[in-house]
Amino acid sequence: MVPKLFILFIIVPIIELYLLFQVGARIGLPAILGIIIVTAIIGTRLAKAQGINNMQRARQAMSEGRMPHEEVLDGMLIIIAGVLLMIPGLLTDALGSALMIPSLRSALRKHLGGSFNARPGFPGNPHDRRHSGKPDDDTVIEAEIIED
Repeated sequence: MVPKLFILFIIVPIIELYLLFQVGARIGLPAILGIIIVTAIIGTRLAKAQGINNMQRARQAMSEGRMPHEEVLDGMLIIIAGVLLMIPGLLTDALGSALMIPSLRSALRKHLGGSFNARPGFPGNPHDRRHSGKPDDDTVIEAEIIED
């Protein structure tokens, strides 16, 4: 956990600053500031639009009697993409923009869904017998209901 937090809070900002200085030196300060502001504005609007669309898909799934698990993962990815697009920086803008592409989000959703199901103790995991509702052996218990 500590190495991931180290990367998140130390390495990513260093990379962001490096990219901002390198690109800013080539295109100028006003242009780089414009890019940062425009991507934040476009990112918030795009995240809002895709979030609304995703909520409609989730409602439709629930009205059809399906669990909206794909829509929930999509919603999480849209929120992450929106946050990445609002953070000033070129790397986070690129990652956030990539997450706004539905086909890339779908591929990532499938990967994340598979990793959730592979964890022991996660409901729906076919390899975890604790949540399967079936006994560990073929024991049959006969019972009789007695009403008072």
